[in-house]
Amino acid sequence: MKIALGQINPTVGDFSGNAAKIVEFSQRAQASGAGLILFPELSICGYPPRDLVERSSFVAKNLETAQSIAQRTGGIAVICGLVTRAQEETGKSVMNSAALLENGAIRFTQSKILLPTYDVFDEMRNFAPAAAQDLFSFCGKRMALTICEDAWNDKNFWSKRLYTIDPVEELMRAGGNCVLNISASPYWMGKREFRKKMLTSLALNHKAPVVMVNQVGGNDSLIFDGSSLVINAGGEIIAQGTSFAEDLVLFDLDGNRGELHEQIQGEEAKAYAALVLGTRDYVRKCGFRTVIVALSGGIDSALTAAIAVAALGPEHVIGIGMPGPYSSPGSVGDAQALAQNLGIRFELLSIKEIFQSYRAVLEPVFAGRAEDVTEENIQPRARGTLLMALANKFGAIVLSTGNKSELGVGYCTLYGDMVGGLAVISDVPKTMVYRLARYVNSRRPVIPQATIEKPPSAELRPDQKDTDTLPSYEVLDAILEDYIEELRTPGQIAARHGFAIDLVRRIVAMVDRNEYKRQQAAPGLKISEKAFGYGRRLPIAAKYEC
Repeated sequence: MKIALGQINPTVGDFSGNAAKIVEFSQRAQASGAGLILFPELSICGYPPRDLVERSSFVAKNLETAQSIAQRTGGIAVICGLVTRAQEETGKSVMNSAALLENGAIRFTQSKILLPTYDVFDEMRNFAPAAAQDLFSFCGKRMALTICEDAWNDKNFWSKRLYTIDPVEELMRAGGNCVLNISASPYWMGKREFRKKMLTSLALNHKAPVVMVNQVGGNDSLIFDGSSLVINAGGEIIAQGTSFAEDLVLFDLDGNRGELHEQIQGEEAKAYAALVLGTRDYVRKCGFRTVIVALSGGIDSALTAAIAVAALGPEHVIGIGMPGPYSSPGSVGDAQALAQNLGIRFELLSIKEIFQSYRAVLEPVFAGRAEDVTEENIQPRARGTLLMALANKFGAIVLSTGNKSELGVGYCTLYGDMVGGLAVISDVPKTMVYRLARYVNSRRPVIPQATIEKPPSAELRPDQKDTDTLPSYEVLDAILEDYIEELRTPGQIAARHGFAIDLVRRIVAMVDRNEYKRQQAAPGLKISEKAFGYGRRLPIAAKYEC
């Protein structure tokens, strides 16, 4: 039995565009001899639709689109994800479902049972869980059709399970002999390897093949890597989709063979590919063509610009240099060299006069008060005003350039360097910024070596260095990872690394009191297991005594 995986990149709410992809991939699969093709979770409407499913018109259009796809793909059976209406009188009104389209009609539907409500997932907010499940027959096989999380509760894999129900186990006990799983499983560093390990365990546990098709592409902060998989009953990968790109994968379930498409290897390479894809899709799906990046001569803006060029092409990226009174000639030169290496348009706009004008206006009010961080922050806020003016005039979107380390401790200026429509590297710690910059240069040397080697500085006062305020980034990132991702206490962090407890407490306090900044930041691209934003919800008006 020849089956295909349609690893597509849907846009949330683009029913006609998503349907066109499903039909096109189905026709290609049919032409290659496949009798069945699987598409990702909620592929008709795109994942995650969030509160759009509360609109009756959205649900109706999604159901109409499913019928239309069924009529346009009559020569091949199609499994795709859609929103269906719940039949229960109480609870949520819609369900996250999978439908088998065959011979011009919807022949079978199965709704999702396990609705995740952790990290970036909040499906219980929008969907009702399925009350029952069943198998369907296809070409002599009893298929267990599951949706993403339904396959993530195997008691032989998880030491602590989130759910009491295991949909896969129940379906296999009922006579299933093949697990089909349509997914929208977001990327984070290490996720692909974890997913392979988990699904391999599932196949070995049930002595049955596991077929998983995954969404690819960026939707808001989430990046989906694709990397679809087919694992046989012996735990061997017999087919796989590529990473971070659409793909059509064919395999023969009976013949135990399939296409093994190349996947990106190496942590830096995967993270870079994820950021490029996330940037491209965010900009294009939001309807923009051009981005603006402030080029300071520093490594964060250099990496952001390099990612933007890889995502959109140099003709769609504008670099803006905005030297102030404390900008070094070397920084201006590094910004110009970067723009030239990337082949992007570069404009140099000094903020010196703007800075002095602000100070003159405020001087009567500030009389008698010493200069402090207030005067420093006028500079990035002047830059932010210029960036937004340029974005308005040219119909562009500003990419903010702050990294996860800075955002974590609030080493950034609200309404200043934080302005923008997308924070490309806000989930990239500073130490990884350096690793990614070196990776970029290993492909093509575009980031000036001086940018990589010089000590990082905001250049808001004479001879300023980041280490005037913060510990080394190696120390800072170790503390932040333990506190934010591993949820360790200051005492545990200090003991684990041999750091001074007072230092750890100071950094942790900075993280806690800057929650108000992070909740006003531009949406960022998630590449770690715990990113700032939708998947980390903490109060602002609170005391953190734990």
